[in-house]
Amino acid sequence: MRHQRRTDLSGSAEITEAGAIQRLQASVQRLEHSERLQRALFAIADMAASGLDMQSLMEGLHRSIAQLMYAENFLIAQHDPERGTVRFLYFADVMDGSIFQPGQEFSVEQLRDTLTLRLIQRAQPMRGPSDTIARALGLKQGHGIGTPSVDFMAVPMCRDGQVLGILAVQSYEEGRGYTQSDEHVLAFVAGHVLNAVERKQGQEALERRVAERTRELACANAKLQEQVRESERAAHLQATLYRIAALSHGEDGNEAFYRSIHRAVGELLDVESFCIALISDDGQWLDFPYYVDSSGAELQRRPMGWGMSEYAIRRAQTLLIDADEVNALIAQGEVDAVTYGTPAVSWLGAPLMGAQGVMGMVVVQSYRADLYYTQQDAELLTFVSYQIANTLQRRQQAEALQTLNAELEERVQERTQELRRQIVVREQAQKQLKHQVMHDSLTGLPNRLYLRERLERAFDAQKLDPAHGFALLYLDVDRFKLFNDGLGHGVGDEVLRIVSARMADCVRAPDIVGRLSGDEFAVLLEDCPQPSAACLVAERIQTRMAEAIEVGGRQLHISVSIGIAMSRQAYRTVDQLVHDADTALYRAKASGRQRFVMFDEALHVSAMNVLDLEQQMRDALEQGQFVAYFQPIVRLADGGVTGYEALIRWQHPELGLLGPGQFLPAAEKTGLIEAIDWHMYGLACRAAPALLGQDKILNINISPCHFHSRNFPQRLLDLAAQAGVATDRLCVEVIESSLLADPDTATEILGSLHEAGVRIALDDFGTGYSSLSHVHRFPLRTLKIDRSFIAPLGLDSPQRSTAIVSAVLGLARSLNLGVVAEGVETTAQRDALLSMGCVHGQGFLFGRPAPATGLP
Repeated sequence: MRHQRRTDLSGSAEITEAGAIQRLQASVQRLEHSERLQRALFAIADMAASGLDMQSLMEGLHRSIAQLMYAENFLIAQHDPERGTVRFLYFADVMDGSIFQPGQEFSVEQLRDTLTLRLIQRAQPMRGPSDTIARALGLKQGHGIGTPSVDFMAVPMCRDGQVLGILAVQSYEEGRGYTQSDEHVLAFVAGHVLNAVERKQGQEALERRVAERTRELACANAKLQEQVRESERAAHLQATLYRIAALSHGEDGNEAFYRSIHRAVGELLDVESFCIALISDDGQWLDFPYYVDSSGAELQRRPMGWGMSEYAIRRAQTLLIDADEVNALIAQGEVDAVTYGTPAVSWLGAPLMGAQGVMGMVVVQSYRADLYYTQQDAELLTFVSYQIANTLQRRQQAEALQTLNAELEERVQERTQELRRQIVVREQAQKQLKHQVMHDSLTGLPNRLYLRERLERAFDAQKLDPAHGFALLYLDVDRFKLFNDGLGHGVGDEVLRIVSARMADCVRAPDIVGRLSGDEFAVLLEDCPQPSAACLVAERIQTRMAEAIEVGGRQLHISVSIGIAMSRQAYRTVDQLVHDADTALYRAKASGRQRFVMFDEALHVSAMNVLDLEQQMRDALEQGQFVAYFQPIVRLADGGVTGYEALIRWQHPELGLLGPGQFLPAAEKTGLIEAIDWHMYGLACRAAPALLGQDKILNINISPCHFHSRNFPQRLLDLAAQAGVATDRLCVEVIESSLLADPDTATEILGSLHEAGVRIALDDFGTGYSSLSHVHRFPLRTLKIDRSFIAPLGLDSPQRSTAIVSAVLGLARSLNLGVVAEGVETTAQRDALLSMGCVHGQGFLFGRPAPATGLP
């Protein structure tokens, strides 16, 4: 028994020791696993901070995870919730390695029935055979999972509760599976992988932005350098011109003066041949006091003949001529070939103009095929010719004065100086007076008088040269009255000055910008043969005006409307051109402002028609040709009349009865619409007592122009009271566009009518800009459904119209509003409306508009 006890104790000790060994081994394994995990995390962090490209980073992440578990088959998918895309950053699979390429991106719709998208949407770790996981995620067998695996494990990569991708490993071999511990490790590593991926993507994005910014800076630097070079060229040109002008006032002899002029001109253009020719006092000889010629030609004094210099002297203007033109002049007998001398590739000469006419010429020539003078060179040489001529005249006058008696010279000089002072004072006064008369005091721009003078000159130039074309742009500042009235005249004046300066920046000499009056401006393009050129200027002006301005502590946005008229042979007076430009401006403003319109024949005909129609409408008002017609508004169920809409007709003495569409648009353009409306309201109210009885309603239409007058409600109520029409028997119909121009004023006017008992109806409901907001904002009693929604009812496919009409009826019932369906012309339409619950209607089915005496 004792031996048995010792045996039992010995066995128990062995078991205890074995358990301790097992626990120690497990602890060692956990430490080794923890060390591998820590090394893997360190490796991931190092790779994220390194300069590896994305593909190398992905391969490194694969190797790190393979140290922690079996990961021969491994993928990383990144999810972008905002863009709705999934990108496979890495995909390695021994069975399906060619399914996805690195960096390949798909939309959510493309991956709709795939295991990857379902795992992202599930947002939880999953482990097990791929077929089992697919069934758990609602995928059909074999759909979107690739080759089935023996064991599959995926964990989401999340941040702030949002899934930004998944990590997945899988095994195709029996005995190689994944444990709960592997799942925890992969889930722990997923956050670090996401950080590494996002950091690498951030680095790549930053590098792209840096590269892009570098390219932009390089382009900007190139442009700046070009501007600097251009500025240097301009500065050099200006300095040289100043030096040439200063030379004319020097006291050097003629030879030194000519040589200095030659050197100065040589800094600006190539002058391998430079010559100054002067006509003798008797006009019979041509002298050459200074010349330099690379061809070696020697110029001797010669009688005035048929050389190139003599030809230019006869023309008395700067000439730029090439070799072909010289040959043509020789062929015409204008130039003698022998006298001309060595043929030049390009010949440029400017006359020396004196008090008695041409004094001589300054000539440059090119013998090289690669050197042609330009018009800019001609302008420069013309300037030089002025300086030479001025110097020669001054020196000739000085020599003449030296021959006079000293006493007479002194007296003449004193008198001359006095006269000069008087002349300067007078000229300055005249110049200042003329400037004040011809320019606007606020902006400093030319005024209407100056513009008219320039237009007269442009007309004269076109008469001499019919090919000479010019254009007139009429401009008006949009919403200027709002700036002037709302922010004060000081702000308005500053806006005008800014507009003036911006327009002046958009044109070049000799074009001018003028202020006509108020916020009206004009631009004269004196050399504008094509309409496209005028359109480009108009576009440039509107683009310049689109830039915001800072005035009175506010940031304002200004725009202009522009009317353009091109010069034509048909114009006989300046007023005709101005009228057409003004007509085009009116059309531009009527078309929505901030645009330009070119006047053409169609506008001319339209303007003439409107003028004729305007006079006829004025006569019609005086003679009572406008009459009131009434169309019944009925109950759809029994056809009982509940009211009438008053409609205007024109009983034209020649054309018969005209509908509103034939004259009301012209009435709105000419401003007669308000007078015609009040005439119509008077007719309707006077006919109402006999027509309405005790229970009917009179509907009248209100034009948008009446919403500019705050006394409109009281005037209408007074008119109704004089005619004996109760306010609760009166209904005004407005269209949505009437409410858009000034919603606050419209609310005030409609509110006054509503408080007086007048009903308010919104006409053509559903065709405007924001019908629901109008229903909510304004005190409406009735909605009139537009006929465009009623017409399809009763046809084969009225579903859309039925849905719209039903929606309007439901809206009206919920807001306790009445509804009238317009344009009911068939019984099928009436029946359809009745079936939807519509109570009232109006249209040809129940009666056409007729005079009050012709109604039942």
